[in-house]
Amino acid sequence: MKNIVYFDLETQLTANDVGGWDRKGDMKVSLAVTYSSAQGEYEIFSEKRIPQLIEKLSQADLVVGYNNRRFDYEVLMGYTILDLAHHLPTLDLLEVVERAAGHRLSLDAIATATLGVGKTGDGLDAIRWWREGKMMEIARYCCFDVKVTKLVHEYAINHGELHFIDRFARKQTLKVSLV
Repeated sequence: MKNIVYFDLETQLTANDVGGWDRKGDMKVSLAVTYSSAQGEYEIFSEKRIPQLIEKLSQADLVVGYNNRRFDYEVLMGYTILDLAHHLPTLDLLEVVERAAGHRLSLDAIATATLGVGKTGDGLDAIRWWREGKMMEIARYCCFDVKVTKLVHEYAINHGELHFIDRFARKQTLKVSLV
């Protein structure tokens, strides 16, 4: 059985806090969440468990995320010497959407139009919760993002398309290929 690991992380700091988007490796992980198709379960990783997270991602047949190549992996680079974008077998759904649409769309925009369910917050909420010590809020939010990413991926596999609402409030269809 192929082990697909769905993955997302949240940070402790904003890009402004660390001096810009080119310093993602300094943003520090607050929590990361995976869902393993082989194990059929979610796992939450605190910052102290980042080595175990990287090991779990390294053991996957495929790591699926949304903007994981340009964001999540860059944040994790603050904890490892591995070039994760080249080391891990990766499907970045944002890259798939960007190729199909010609521009970037948020996970929330894709999930809302495709699945009828949106995200429960955003990354700035997670940073605020970190500062307030609300780790369960971060865990719930991050787990839900992983679940939404999984459902979007499965929808794309099963239907060969994803949807979004354009600026004129029209539902648009993106033909996508995940092979």
